[in-house]
Amino acid sequence: MIVALIAACEIGFWVLLAAGLGARYLLKMPRTGLALLLCEPLLEVVLLVATALDLKNGADPNWTHGLAALYIGYTVGHGHRTVKWLDGHAAHRLGGAPPPQKPPRDGMARARHEARIWLGTLIGAVVATVLLQLAIWYVDDPSRVTSLESWRYVAWRAAGIHGLIALSYFVWPRKPSAGEQDTTVTTSKERIQS
Repeated sequence: MIVALIAACEIGFWVLLAAGLGARYLLKMPRTGLALLLCEPLLEVVLLVATALDLKNGADPNWTHGLAALYIGYTVGHGHRTVKWLDGHAAHRLGGAPPPQKPPRDGMARARHEARIWLGTLIGAVVATVLLQLAIWYVDDPSRVTSLESWRYVAWRAAGIHGLIALSYFVWPRKPSAGEQDTTVTTSKERIQS
């Protein structure tokens, strides 16, 4: 049941997102679009309540409850950024707005960008850990919560791996390619001549 609900929440996320952006830019109903976009966190509340009820009704804690906690954590950590990114692209494609600013491609600016994305993963790991710990306390039977405990390690392993990847951008910053360097040199020359 929990896996089906996670899938329904994921599908619901994209349906609400498409409906919200469609109402906002195609139907020119920004308030309705915003209302639909603001309904997205309700999906995570539904999943959280369903998971708690499943545990309350005596279900053995298993991988599905851990996956639900990770899904909610990921949505809290990265959901806003995803919606904002898609909103910028929808505004450009459907609403005539200028194209959204692309993330930096190289150097320390790219490293800072990757660090901000990693913070979303870190927030997701914290949220998942808190939810898993609450579930462990709720079940209150050490013999039944080993699967929930293992999902805490999954959350922090993912955050650690992502953190190492983000750190690599600081340690080995990407240098602009030859074509990109020529463009910046040309731009500098044009500024001097002007």
